[in-house]
Amino acid sequence: MSQWMTICPIEKILPATGVCALFNEQQVAIFRPYESDEVYAISNIDPFFDASVLSRGLIVEHQGELWVASPLKKQRFRLRDGLCMEDESHSVAHYEARVKDGQVQLKS
Repeated sequence: MSQWMTICPIEKILPATGVCALFNEQQVAIFRPYESDEVYAISNIDPFFDASVLSRGLIVEHQGELWVASPLKKQRFRLRDGLCMEDESHSVAHYEARVKDGQVQLKS
């Protein structure tokens, strides 16, 4: 049975930024693209370099979708599902995320 795990208060994530959290023994990048309670979560590991950096990437918009550009070589990963724009075979894991009662939660 799946359940929601609380990660942190939403105010700990500044708008237009990401943070890294440990979730089920995985590094997860959690993004808050706007000054709202909308959050997204994908793997924090850049699959091109096996580096824990995606949470420090830039949030960008392309064709109406939100992406994070890796700080290394700027490959883009779609926030809603982890798809890699440049090479689908390097897509990353996506995690269901929400804000409830002011707390960021991920579904396990």
